[in-house]
Amino acid sequence: MKYKTKSRHIFILMSLLLITSLVAACGGPATPAPQAEPAKMEEPAQTEESTQTEEPARVEESAQTEEATTEETTETASATDSTPDSGSVELPEVDPLAVTGDIISAGSSTVFPLSERMAERFQDEGYGGNITIDSIGSGAGFERFCVAGESDISNASRPIKDSEVESCQSIGREPVEFRVGTDALAIAVSQENDFVESVTLEELAMIFSTAETWADVNPDWPAEPIQRFIPGTDSGTFDYFVEEVFDKDEEPILSAGNLQLSEDDNVLVRGIQGSPYAIGFFGYAYYNENQDTLTVLSIEGVAPTGESAEDGSYPLARPLFIYSTAGIIAEKPQVGAFINFYLTYVNEEVIDVGYFPASEDTLSVAEASLLAALK
Repeated sequence: MKYKTKSRHIFILMSLLLITSLVAACGGPATPAPQAEPAKMEEPAQTEESTQTEEPARVEESAQTEEATTEETTETASATDSTPDSGSVELPEVDPLAVTGDIISAGSSTVFPLSERMAERFQDEGYGGNITIDSIGSGAGFERFCVAGESDISNASRPIKDSEVESCQSIGREPVEFRVGTDALAIAVSQENDFVESVTLEELAMIFSTAETWADVNPDWPAEPIQRFIPGTDSGTFDYFVEEVFDKDEEPILSAGNLQLSEDDNVLVRGIQGSPYAIGFFGYAYYNENQDTLTVLSIEGVAPTGESAEDGSYPLARPLFIYSTAGIIAEKPQVGAFINFYLTYVNEEVIDVGYFPASEDTLSVAEASLLAALK
């Protein structure tokens, strides 16, 4: 009996083992293997690896950006350093009492009153030398400065021409330009003239060329001959007028009838004062000195004023210059001292003379040019 019981137990146990094996072989349900957990463990590891890979890239990109910014800043600084800071220009103080030696200046009749005023102030404040200022016209002034080499300063109511620069260089002179003011070229008639107050540029061209009478220009004006008084051909004022009104062709104005030319603007003033049918042009200072007997015309409806000259709305506004060279200034320190004095105080005198100040920025450029020439 015991044997049978034991055999039965063995049989039951073997049957259970057989059944379990068969179920496993057939893919039946079994206890799930913990496979998901290792996958979850690998994902953070991959993220960490990705972070470690990206981080050096970000550092490298940041370094490249910083390097590019540094290079850009350096380039900007270099560009700034290479451009003179005209806004911070400060000329050395000049004591006229300590300045000796003579100065020779020649050129524009327009710049003449301004240079004369600055020379008088220089002498009033103690300069004991002689300053010669000849009013001979811009062109003649450049000839004396660039060809003959006789003057220390050349006054001009127009920029120096390339041909004049070449002439200067041929005698060892390298001209340096100094802007000293602004002129509104005045078209003037006698105060006895009661029929014209404003003209267009087209009418102005007719008045100074083909028209014989005022009525030829405008039928409402009198049929009286036009009497013309203009600066001579050596004058920068003549050059400027021809350039602006006749597109650089001087033939029409020189062919006009009843024409009188003079390098002396005072001669032109007296000619205009003498007749209600006369007309002429010159620097604004000469009108300013004679406004009790002269009338200045508006051009294209714009009157010559400081504002219209500065903003360019007056068609015949122009810069005024003086020229010298670094060589002259080195050889004759009194020339540099006078130009220094000129630039320092010109805006205190220019309006009273009858012109308009150059802007502070423009004057600073002239001061920077002088500092460079003084080195």
